[in-house]
Amino acid sequence: MHWINVVGLTILVMSGLNIFSAHPALYWGKSSYTESGPALQIEARRSNGHLVGITRAFGREFVTTGVLGAVAGLDGRATARTFPSWLTLPSSRWLSMARRWHFAFAWVFVINGLCYLAYSAWSRHLARDLVPTSSDLRSIGTSVRDHLRFRHPAGEAAKRYNVLQKLAYLAVIFGLLPLIALTGLAMSPTLDSVLPGWVDVFGGRQSARTIHFMIAWTLVAFVLIHVFETIVSGFWNHIRSMITGQYGIRSEVFHDNTH
Repeated sequence: MHWINVVGLTILVMSGLNIFSAHPALYWGKSSYTESGPALQIEARRSNGHLVGITRAFGREFVTTGVLGAVAGLDGRATARTFPSWLTLPSSRWLSMARRWHFAFAWVFVINGLCYLAYSAWSRHLARDLVPTSSDLRSIGTSVRDHLRFRHPAGEAAKRYNVLQKLAYLAVIFGLLPLIALTGLAMSPTLDSVLPGWVDVFGGRQSARTIHFMIAWTLVAFVLIHVFETIVSGFWNHIRSMITGQYGIRSEVFHDNTH
């Protein structure tokens, strides 16, 4: 299930960026036709004969040439693209195909998530390993300090999730993932016609799109932090355990990576 999530989330993000590129702007409300304009917009402009990437966020403009708005094409010259071609699926601007990839793997991601929840409930993984105890909650400050110092538990404690892991996983499983699925459905014209007005729960269709985009990048940040922690706390040990189920533990109370 873990590796299905890796593939699924990667394809969802890359195809989602291609879809976003069709109209690279975010609004709040029911319509994009607002006097306040977009909260975020990525575009390309001509300046002194050169193509310049511009990202506008909350009324402030930033030059993002080479990263957003205007990026190097196959010939090395700047071309008007929201994101680099290697970051989108497909690599070309192909909205219909990007939507096919996105919708197909959205179902893969959702079904895999439901299977994980069913298994976790049946095996008591949720109650046993993820629900924080009162002792866990009292140790939040200690856990934050340990993470900032790159101190990671060893011995039997290394086999258990710390309180920050538990809270992060619960927030993703029961908060971010259901919300990103619902905001994705809120952008469906078919569902809007069947259940008119329900998207107002999110403040309108454009608001749902903005929330969807923000959650997607929050999940990307979660994955990057997750990978970073995996590396600094014993990369090969974690990879081996995910593949073989065998996790090696140290006898020390803590392994301090700062020394």
